[in-house]
Amino acid sequence: MASALTTGSAVIVRPGRPLAGLVTVDGSKNAALPLLAAAAATGRMVQLTNVPHSADVDTMLTLIQRIGHHLARPVDDPHSVAVMPVAGHLPVPDLPDAARIRASYYLVPALLAAYGQARLPWPGGCRIGERGMDQHFKVYAAFGDKVEADDTGYRITAVEHGPQEVMVGLPFRSRGASVVAVLRAIVGGHRLLLGNPNQSPEFTGMLAALRQAGWRADLNTDTLVVEPLVRAKAGAVSWRVPGDKVEAGTLACAIAATGGTGRIEGVRAEDIAPVVETLNWLGITALAEQDALVLLDRGQVSGRPLRVVASLAPDGLDADFEPALVALALGLPGNHLFADSINPGRHGNLLPQLALLGARIEEISATQCRLTGPQRLTGAHVTATDIRTGSALLVAALTARGTSTVSGLDQLRRGHADLPGKLRTLGAGIREVPR
Repeated sequence: MASALTTGSAVIVRPGRPLAGLVTVDGSKNAALPLLAAAAATGRMVQLTNVPHSADVDTMLTLIQRIGHHLARPVDDPHSVAVMPVAGHLPVPDLPDAARIRASYYLVPALLAAYGQARLPWPGGCRIGERGMDQHFKVYAAFGDKVEADDTGYRITAVEHGPQEVMVGLPFRSRGASVVAVLRAIVGGHRLLLGNPNQSPEFTGMLAALRQAGWRADLNTDTLVVEPLVRAKAGAVSWRVPGDKVEAGTLACAIAATGGTGRIEGVRAEDIAPVVETLNWLGITALAEQDALVLLDRGQVSGRPLRVVASLAPDGLDADFEPALVALALGLPGNHLFADSINPGRHGNLLPQLALLGARIEEISATQCRLTGPQRLTGAHVTATDIRTGSALLVAALTARGTSTVSGLDQLRRGHADLPGKLRTLGAGIREVPR
């Protein structure tokens, strides 16, 4: 896929006037990846629109081609792609590039449908703590599949005659395990009863897409029931990737941190409701419109203590919002607490980099920290060690005294095609350093 990615590995950030203006977010990486995997698993043509050009999504598209699907891209719309199954059987492919992204495990059901077997290296992605595959393997075992693993990767082999009805109870609301359980039921024609399913917009959006294609998926707070195809759809189906809620939240934090105003379009109101609520709690007037997040004149901030606890609950705050909120809180009065037990290694990446800018953040534990604001940051050379650390560093650098250099942009671009460019659209003094 032709990419809009810029080529530099670092940017220079110069603080300046408050950010202001209009910007539109890209499609969501976290929503695109399960939708692409679902498209590969359906065995029919699926047209996807608003597909972002982030590096992880481009890698997923390459892997889908490698497992035997054809991709068609209209010349006049670089953010659309049609995924089409190709007749004929190839040898089970080796997919070494699957080690570059964590979401490669979403492709196991499509591989089982095509070859009866999936061989994959251990997933990569952000190094933000232990995020094992045990729950995935328990899902496949419930379907009767054979699971093998060694130091290099894992192999799943489908059984010829699995159970017609499969019951799986998840110990926590894992999005990854929920996605693969549904897709495994889809490719095998099983009835699935999934306990404690994920409730994120990315997962429920995939369910809505599958319903549109003819499957039944009944979701409530505690249980998901997936039925085999109940009303076949003739021809292709069309799915749209929703706007990136995390990119919208990050841009909102950057605008708020600089005392600006702005309008961020392309994101659904329900997806950014937790961030809007948090900003208003802080005294930053934010509105969630049907397809936009609007920040009005900041005025006097509240000074209220901020409590940001990442949660997998249906109405909880997505963990990916937390790093940008940490960066915002550094400039706000109050004693602020942050906790992310979902990604236990994320603070280990984020806090040392913010400390290079002069941030004083107390680590209560590996997953909790607290800080007292406002703090004065000073420009420094920092590194985006993962996607969300990179976005938080851009927010913090915009409020520091003096120039900062943020390197490691390859990590940031795994999740955002061009977040620095969107900040420039709002007036940020960001200049790319050539390789």
